[in-house]
Amino acid sequence: MSDAIKTPEQTRNARLEARVPSEQKALFQRAAALAGRTLSEFVIDSTQQAAAKIVQEHELIRLSREEQISFVTELLNPPEPGVRLRQAIENYRQKSRL
Repeated sequence: MSDAIKTPEQTRNARLEARVPSEQKALFQRAAALAGRTLSEFVIDSTQQAAAKIVQEHELIRLSREEQISFVTELLNPPEPGVRLRQAIENYRQKSRL
């Protein structure tokens, strides 16, 4: 991220602060140094990666091959509507005629 040219949308205009134990900060600093980055770069990039992973896990639905086949089969061959659904359809049709 530090190597990329920043566009106006990417300018840093928000601040994020966190209090952490000294030992944790020392660990972060050591990892940042080993990665050849500043502490801020390390924390921001690590947090960005973790956040993107969590968002992706919650937005994507992953199905096994068997689940995919089952899902598509049900979409292509839906069961007939049950009694309650047929009644709901009829009630809707009656109310929409008014």
